[in-house]
Amino acid sequence: MSKDFDADINRAALEYHANPVPGKISVTVTKPTDSQRDLALAYTPGVAEPVRRIAEDPEAAYRYTAKGNLVAVITDGTAVLGLGNTGALAGKPVMEGKAVLFKHFAGIDVFDIEVNAEHPQEFVDTVVRIAPTFGGINLEDIAAPHCFEIEQALIEQLDIPVFHDDQHGTAIIIAAGLLNALELQGKRLDEVRIVVLGAGAAGIAAVRLLCNMGAHRSNILVLDRQGVIHTGRQGLNPYKWSVAADTELRTLSEAMHGADVFIGVSGPDLVTPEMLDSMAERPVVFALSNPVPEIRPEVAMEVRDDLVMATGRSDYPNQVNNVLGFPFIFRGALDVRASCINEEMQIAAVHALKNLTHEPVPESVLAAYGLERLESGPGYILPKPLDPRLRDAVSPAVAAAAIRTGVARSGWPEHYPPMENFV
Repeated sequence: MSKDFDADINRAALEYHANPVPGKISVTVTKPTDSQRDLALAYTPGVAEPVRRIAEDPEAAYRYTAKGNLVAVITDGTAVLGLGNTGALAGKPVMEGKAVLFKHFAGIDVFDIEVNAEHPQEFVDTVVRIAPTFGGINLEDIAAPHCFEIEQALIEQLDIPVFHDDQHGTAIIIAAGLLNALELQGKRLDEVRIVVLGAGAAGIAAVRLLCNMGAHRSNILVLDRQGVIHTGRQGLNPYKWSVAADTELRTLSEAMHGADVFIGVSGPDLVTPEMLDSMAERPVVFALSNPVPEIRPEVAMEVRDDLVMATGRSDYPNQVNNVLGFPFIFRGALDVRASCINEEMQIAAVHALKNLTHEPVPESVLAAYGLERLESGPGYILPKPLDPRLRDAVSPAVAAAAIRTGVARSGWPEHYPPMENFV
């Protein structure tokens, strides 16, 4: 990307965020307010009766308030995009952006909340205190390792879905794309050797999910800035220790030799052509660093003509984009009033995304991306973000998994297709 291109995007982004009104979201009134009676029902004395009903039965809040379709997108600003610890307030444009995606793709309302918290426990306490407002909590841009303990504490203390998208959202999309890529390459998840570069929220969550889906822990090497995370290293936190390998390998170059899969969630240009060349036949490369991948597709394709590749960018094929997951995962969870988003629900989302890629692509999607055709193959291992079928594929699959695992508190929604379609 040229400096002129970056400057143009920056100018356009500031204009977009500033005009015609500052920011990207607003609150919309959903009931009539045209008469004195309307106002009496909207506020006093009309609000008294729903207040009494909710005081008697907290579940009534889902009937008489917006709670059931309202998600909090919450950050402490410690890991905002690739910009690092910008502080909570500077993270607000990102949280508003997440709100736009929730609403546009899944019809979910969002309050974005930026929390000044110097310690994880302060953040947890804040979220617990405001949680009655919401039907779900989406944690965003919280640095590792605190993100792990924050999410776990909130899951234990709250009875609504808590989901750290930088962990599980990324892991779900990686897993869906990887299953399709391995199928194309004639390989199996339970047999391949996997290298994960990046031991933050996304990297560790991806390892956990892939292992839960059948990958063997002994076949996975995870690397951070110091190299391979191995059992002989001192000072590992519990989260890095959970992905430590019993190995003599120490460098990325050593780890890549003979590997079937590379997953990068780290930084730009860290994989050399020589490393890629040393991988096994028919490799899978997910270089997800943004805006510059760990190895650029044009470089990778010159080295290997037998690979399947994905990036985090929209201008290359196979974008690993969290918007394929989180709006529809929350939609399914909210629609059955799930108390959490458990592992089974996450795996259901993986398979829904994987399977959708094998279905004929609608003309509307082809038109949106200026394509004449699109079918499952090396250049199409994940659905496109603008595919209108995502909601109907992912949300019911997640809802069905919630019901099967006993975390749903309401029945199968009437507007959904038959539940047996998602077993």
